Amino acid sequence: MDPRSRSSLESPTKLDRARVASLAEGRWLLNLYPEAAEAGGCFQSAVASSPGGSWCDSDPERSAIEAARRARGQVRRYCAANRLNRLGTLTYGPPFCRDPLVVREHVGSFFRKLRRRAGRRLPYLWVPELHADGERYHVHFAAGRYVPRGWIVEAWPHGYPFIKLIGDVPTGSGALGEARLAARYLAKYVGKALDGGPAGLHRYEVAQGFQPRAVRLVGRSAQDVLGQASAIMGGEPERLWDSATEQDWAGPHAVWASWAR
Repeated sequence: MDPRSRSSLESPTKLDRARVASLAEGRWLLNLYPEAAEAGGCFQSAVASSPGGSWCDSDPERSAIEAARRARGQVRRYCAANRLNRLGTLTYGPPFCRDPLVVREHVGSFFRKLRRRAGRRLPYLWVPELHADGERYHVHFAAGRYVPRGWIVEAWPHGYPFIKLIGDVPTGSGALGEARLAARYLAKYVGKALDGGPAGLHRYEVAQGFQPRAVRLVGRSAQDVLGQASAIMGGEPERLWDSATEQDWAGPHAVWASWAR
């Protein structure tokens, strides 16, 4: 989901007042990712919650959809937090590659070579995609620093690599805006990354050690936790989404916010 609408949280209404729950009835939990400049959370009912369970439990019948949604969110936050604003593609030449496990071996080797050449840590994220003909894979990736094309060609002897700095963003968006655009591009492939592959493979892979830090906020209402997040971020969110604006929303009441820092 690509939240765009402003929530009705800004003007108290009967619906808003009904949302405010005491801690005896439940609580609001919001995960804030300061480096990614975004936050998301939901209301957790005291009746529905249980030790060891998810704080935003999903309908088991929607588990596949929810898993893809969570993966897209993780891709978005990782790219934003690490300012991954360069997009690349790794394709295979004949005879191509049809084995997802071999793809992972090749891509792992590719990034190890780049790290050795770079001489320092290199955050990245990549997603495999099965070509429309179902006979070959290629790989989409994002990186957060300039990498000479010669290094990329040398590190990928299997075909044709390509990389570019993200463009076509509004003036003033900076690296964060560019990284968010890269994340939206990569997230398109996350939902289908496992198509045709063996079970248990990750939908995407990242460089270890760069996961964004999460700050968990607890409150009595959506306004409460969003206020806490805004205080930490130093201002109101640029974008705010509220599930109450979604007519067909089936999950617990949820909110999402992002900042422009």
